[in-house]
Amino acid sequence: MAKDLNKVQLTGHLGADPEMRYTAQGSAVTTFRVASNRTWRDKDGNAHEETEWFRIVAWDKLGEICNQYLTKGTRVYIEGRLQTRKWIDRDGQERYTTEVIAQDMIILSAKGERGQVPDAEQVYDEPVEEPVQRTPPPPPTGTSRSVGNTPTARPPASRTPARNQPQPLDDEDIPF
Repeated sequence: MAKDLNKVQLTGHLGADPEMRYTAQGSAVTTFRVASNRTWRDKDGNAHEETEWFRIVAWDKLGEICNQYLTKGTRVYIEGRLQTRKWIDRDGQERYTTEVIAQDMIILSAKGERGQVPDAEQVYDEPVEEPVQRTPPPPPTGTSRSVGNTPTARPPASRTPARNQPQPLDDEDIPF
């Protein structure tokens, strides 16, 4: 039987600084938009340029890394899969969004170029969209730390035990 494939590879520049939040279960989720340009010449030799915007979602450790190291204008390579979500907007209309769930990210900008827009002519401002209804992030717990100028809260401590660690037994857990 043949396997199906859902894989996306793209390069581009961030349109704004990433936004990170935590789920109620304590998982980090970071979202950002990447502009990928395509240039071509028509049959008359006229140059054309087109920009496609991609919404990127990075979870857990990759999300924390993206939030810490990426800024507006940074050139990145993103690898992941496409996912389409459906929601109801404020007017009761069904809306859809397709996003790339990142599985890998490589920073392509040199250290000195990070956070700078590459060309004065190429400004990567995000397109205006209708706001997406989101559940508010949980209240911060634990101590706060600061990454760059963006304060973030640490996720709550996990309530599930680590794998392969022995757990204490109660009398009721003994099988005989």
